[in-house]
Amino acid sequence: MSLAHDARLAVGRATEAQRAARTWPEINNPAAWAVAAILVIMPLIASSFFLIEIFATTLILGTMALSLMFLAGYGGMVSLMQLTIAGFSAYMVAVFGVSGNANISLGWPWWLAVPMALALATAFGTLGGALAVRTEGIYTIMITLAIGAAFYYFTNQNWAIFNGHTGINNVATPRFWGVNWRADIPFYYIVLAVAAFCYFAVQYVARAPFGLALQGVRDNPRRMAALGFNVNAHRIAAYAFASFIAALAGVLQVWNYRQISPGSVSVGACIDVLIIAVVGGITRPIGPFIGALTFVLLRTFALDFLVRLGLDGNRFRLLIGLGFLAIVFWSSDGVIGLWQRWRQHQRREVSRSGRGRGHG
Repeated sequence: MSLAHDARLAVGRATEAQRAARTWPEINNPAAWAVAAILVIMPLIASSFFLIEIFATTLILGTMALSLMFLAGYGGMVSLMQLTIAGFSAYMVAVFGVSGNANISLGWPWWLAVPMALALATAFGTLGGALAVRTEGIYTIMITLAIGAAFYYFTNQNWAIFNGHTGINNVATPRFWGVNWRADIPFYYIVLAVAAFCYFAVQYVARAPFGLALQGVRDNPRRMAALGFNVNAHRIAAYAFASFIAALAGVLQVWNYRQISPGSVSVGACIDVLIIAVVGGITRPIGPFIGALTFVLLRTFALDFLVRLGLDGNRFRLLIGLGFLAIVFWSSDGVIGLWQRWRQHQRREVSRSGRGRGHG
């Protein structure tokens, strides 16, 4: 009787999710419209440095962290190999496309190299996910970290495909319709379009029947299995979806820097993606982008700040670590949690003042 009732509830929730998928919460949110307008007109108000080094980089890192947020927030699986998947995609763009290393790159046009890179990186992430879903908790974190570390050492030592610690330089960027799409303004709009696509895709999937089932697997996998859901299949599918998002970010990353090297897929960089997701808030898709903006601003300006204080500028990561500790200490849901607490406090103050005027 209980299982039948739960099954009816699951069907009802799936129907509600299909209705919810048609209505986005941002439509009635003036702040969201304001942020979207600012992002669209950003090339008119920002210099080339801020446009690419701050905002485009924020969107790329935010998209990588978004893939981790999807796994952790909706699936309860903390993966430290999302940057590795992005790096694998970037390497594949360089290997199959055109670069300064003609003895390694195959010279395919970008419109063939990019789909191949996305397909291989998604398959790579799905395979890693298939290994990771057989574990839980700290073991999932360790096995994904091990995959990231293994890939880093493999690229650092392999010269035939990845060109060792030197990496692959002068990677060609797309040119079509008479436009150099790596020029600052066109590239910014490509990054913005990809980030927006991934953001809304995550929101849609979270409301779809698959997303609701994945959240059920996160909360109570045994009960979902009893209801007839294939728990491991849902988790692997989540890794596949998240891997595709990370692979898109990897393509943008290699186009941004025009090179890819083992330093870009190091263990420290893998952990940075986790920091970005946690600082912004790992329960909502906007969180990774907030965390990425915080991380990029600290990484870019912390060095100059320390030098002005008479300290060693190379210790800029100390400020990043202190900022991370402060945010996590005050809010388990990152910056979003702090914002929500402030909003709740403001509402309570307004309601109290309203009651005070009423009594008067």
